[in-house]
Amino acid sequence: MTVQTKIRPSSVFIVSGGAKGITAKCTVELAQQYPCKFILLGRSEILTKEPDFAEDCFEEATLKKRIMESLISQGEKPTPMKVQKIYNQIASSREIRQTLSAIQQAGGEAEYVSVDVTDALAVHQKIAAAVEKMGEVTGIIHGAGNLADKLIEKKTEQDFEKVYAAKVKGLENILSCINPNNLEHFVLYSSVTGFYGNIGQSDYALANEILNKSAHLFKSKYPNCHVVAINWGAWDSGMVTPQLKKEFAKRGIDIIPIEAGTKMLVNELHPAYHDTTQLVIGSPTIPPAVSIKPELHSYRIRRQLTLADNPFLLDHVIAGNPVLPATCAVSWISDTCEKLYPGYKAFSCTDFRVLKGITFNETLAKEYFLDLQETSKNSENYEVNFQGKISSKTPDGKTIYHFSANVKLLRDIPPAPTYERLNLTTDNIITTTGKDFYQTGNTALFHGSSFQQIKRVINISSEKITTECFWEEISRQKQGQFPAYWVNGFTTDLSTHGLWIWLCHFHQEICLPGQLTTYEQFAKTPSNTSFYVSCEVKNKTTTGVTADFFIHDENGKLYSRLLDAKGIIFPAKLMQPKS
Repeated sequence: MTVQTKIRPSSVFIVSGGAKGITAKCTVELAQQYPCKFILLGRSEILTKEPDFAEDCFEEATLKKRIMESLISQGEKPTPMKVQKIYNQIASSREIRQTLSAIQQAGGEAEYVSVDVTDALAVHQKIAAAVEKMGEVTGIIHGAGNLADKLIEKKTEQDFEKVYAAKVKGLENILSCINPNNLEHFVLYSSVTGFYGNIGQSDYALANEILNKSAHLFKSKYPNCHVVAINWGAWDSGMVTPQLKKEFAKRGIDIIPIEAGTKMLVNELHPAYHDTTQLVIGSPTIPPAVSIKPELHSYRIRRQLTLADNPFLLDHVIAGNPVLPATCAVSWISDTCEKLYPGYKAFSCTDFRVLKGITFNETLAKEYFLDLQETSKNSENYEVNFQGKISSKTPDGKTIYHFSANVKLLRDIPPAPTYERLNLTTDNIITTTGKDFYQTGNTALFHGSSFQQIKRVINISSEKITTECFWEEISRQKQGQFPAYWVNGFTTDLSTHGLWIWLCHFHQEICLPGQLTTYEQFAKTPSNTSFYVSCEVKNKTTTGVTADFFIHDENGKLYSRLLDAKGIIFPAKLMQPKS
């Protein structure tokens, strides 16, 4: 049975990097909520007495001027480096004192220990002395860290050691000083860089991912301890300049406000989250768009597909066999194109064709090939165009083509237009709702929970059907090899279900996708909230149906649109498992 531990007045936390910066602000917030004891570790020294010239001087420019005057009066040359070093010592000492004072004002008790966490001997000696004074350590918050951002080919061993040592060796040294059986709280300050990666931070990403894995390992050994590795994003601190904020905004990266972030730390230490061992707070560090070079390249990507690796396929079974949805083939092609050009998104997919679908039975190939050919580039408009084909080979070497499409990547997606023929007036012609549309009869939609659901048919006519849809996001494990990124194969499939209902209602027929002239995406279709699909039927024959789909919010603002989508009409009995 897991014991959910609470922070008590007698609790003693070691906080590395906890006297300055963001970690210090989090520690102060923690003390305000849980007044207890803190041993703060940091490399900086506290000045026993500030120079006389610094007394009552807090404005940076004025203080630096006084430092220069002091150096000149001592016969020294006031170089920028000397001035900055003295200023940093004074400012650092002041910030540490402010942290200690804030903790004490909150009712807590704090002891500052000046030590380099990478120095094992010094860490042992100084923590032992602090523990003798403060009491047995019951919690660790490891926030120490260094940066040395460079492209990997420019990094030196010293760069790597500087970054790695503070995170990993520092943690090892701290853990070696305490009895792990006494730990009740163990917090590791990791980073979204360790979770998503980031250009120029290979060493930082590696070190932080080691912290993530360490959290899981420690939790497995000491399940009663409240362990959490917090993968922080960028904080709204002095390190994030106005220029950097603009760049983050352009790349869709959110900044963590200090007040909100510190409260998040306190919240994560509540006993209710005792079993959450890792979480991400912040946006992915989306890389800036790569530059476009004029040469046209071709690529071949190999992939093995199995039913076990793609559990969602059990919710897309046709005639008794799991079948890859055409929309997942679209996401397969477009996602791969995006990975070749970080910072770009798939804006359109044109001339998509289902040539021979992929069925997960005895016909499943050992290996599938995605061949991508760059057909054109425009460096001024930041545009790259691909032709993509998915194929496999039979045992005798014959090539079988399964899907083909053209994909356009853009760095800047155009603003979303508004669907002008929006009509969300309910007509109550079809009263079926929610899951009752699915798997309730021969003509019901065959899709399982991964692709549901149409919440209701808002209105229907001989030319159009409007539906309200809701996709409850499935787990990443269930999404398998076709994760819902920018192009979401699950919501796109769901968006087409209205045409099936229209065919059943007016013609007692059903259809499967065959071809798509144009797919354009302006924003990611939301999950876990309603969106709307206006399906306009353009043509109906005995063997096929053509329609336009407009996926939008309640005000008609488009997420995406599928134009000239062609469905192949099937007798309902062919959709049932063979007897």
